[in-house]
Amino acid sequence: METVSKAKSHGGVQGVYRHDSAATGTAMTFAVFVPPQAEAGPVPVVWYLSGLTCTHANVMEKGEYRAAAAEHGVIIVCPDTSPRGEGVPDETDNWQFGSGAGFYLDATEAPYAANYRMSSYILDELTGLIAAEFPADMTRQGIFGHSMGGHGALTMALKNPGRFRSCSAFAPIVEPSTADWSRPALEKYLGADPASWRAYDAVALMADGRRFPEFLVDQGTADPFLTTGLRPELLEAACARAGIPLTLNMREGYDHSYYFISTFMADHLAWHARRLSA
Repeated sequence: METVSKAKSHGGVQGVYRHDSAATGTAMTFAVFVPPQAEAGPVPVVWYLSGLTCTHANVMEKGEYRAAAAEHGVIIVCPDTSPRGEGVPDETDNWQFGSGAGFYLDATEAPYAANYRMSSYILDELTGLIAAEFPADMTRQGIFGHSMGGHGALTMALKNPGRFRSCSAFAPIVEPSTADWSRPALEKYLGADPASWRAYDAVALMADGRRFPEFLVDQGTADPFLTTGLRPELLEAACARAGIPLTLNMREGYDHSYYFISTFMADHLAWHARRLSA
């Protein structure tokens, strides 16, 4: 693991790191904030998964999470959204697919299957690296994300309830198998059979019996993707059918940007911290 940069912030350390990934076959960059409480021993970990077109840097620079993370004593891990580099298949004129749009899945279709393995990368490889290299209490993990990353957080939590104690999301894509900006990507990564997409669709996972203790979701009412890509009412209905408590906050006048995310970031981290307390 190579240290790209380190800076002191709110008594803790914001770092950026790079390593060669066996899962993706590429170099991968990620960010980790370690709070000051970690000097006394391992602390809980909260994963943040970013949205379409983003890297680790978007939330690191705009998300305003460090003050709350330092207050509550939690590590924040911010992976990249997809593999990148020479030889990685991409569609440079399509922001909804390829680099910046990995959808936190393991692709099965050529030519994407060799590199686009973000589910295995995060859940196996990067998790192992965090456990080995940082003062992280891996028995206390939470996960959240934005948009495509909210989709990733919901699906990873539903499939790994023994690993994650808490899950929340900002403006998640709740049913990507039918959303206009994600269905084409799922088909390219996973093939033409919609049955193969269900493992990466929160609404479908709940219909198939997956459960999680509770969810927190914030959604802006002025989000331009609200009615076509995000559709929180589908998650609300799915949670009701599954008996999963959902706190859905419809935030009047907020859009899809990091102005929205940063406004409610402290609320989400306080919510995670309560559920990750010893």
